[in-house]
Amino acid sequence: MASRPADADGPAAGPDAPESGPAVRLPVEDSLDLHAFAPRDIPDLVREYIVECVRRGFREVRIIHGRGTGTQRTVVRSVLGGHPLVDAFGGAPPDRGGWGATVVRLREDPDAPRSQR
Repeated sequence: MASRPADADGPAAGPDAPESGPAVRLPVEDSLDLHAFAPRDIPDLVREYIVECVRRGFREVRIIHGRGTGTQRTVVRSVLGGHPLVDAFGGAPPDRGGWGATVVRLREDPDAPRSQR
């Protein structure tokens, strides 16, 4: 999967503005590394990231959640499992992060049937 050029008009991410200042704008690329984000922000961040990736024409992305105890992976996969723009997802191959990342196949049409996982 080829990386797309980064730009600064992606979805806002990071801590909520009132508590921590203004939202941070991140480039939208074909992978998202969650290590820099607070666990409480992960579900909304992943939802917004998926919407923005579909809008930009991505059909596959990688979400890096880390290996750790598996808690972040569980949160990420829970969000993906209920997202209407996610066709399928699974563990990344070893050369793309293995157990520490999830590869997500996206779909253009939320009404199309999902692939078997």
